[in-house]
Amino acid sequence: MSLIGLIVALAVVGVVLWLVNSKVPMDPGIKTIINIVVLIVVVLFVLQAFGILGSLQTIQVPRIR
Repeated sequence: MSLIGLIVALAVVGVVLWLVNSKVPMDPGIKTIINIVVLIVVVLFVLQAFGILGSLQTIQVPRIR
């Protein structure tokens, strides 16, 4: 992924998160959880884009029975 593509993706995520936080009426606790989840996903995305994290496709999630 190019640097321009990364910046555009981060800008889109930021605008969408700002719109959700400012325009959608919901409990502040839920907004906090959404912000934390988005932050974790964005950090993982950036780390993977720069090649620090490696491929996330090799992570195996155990099946719940």
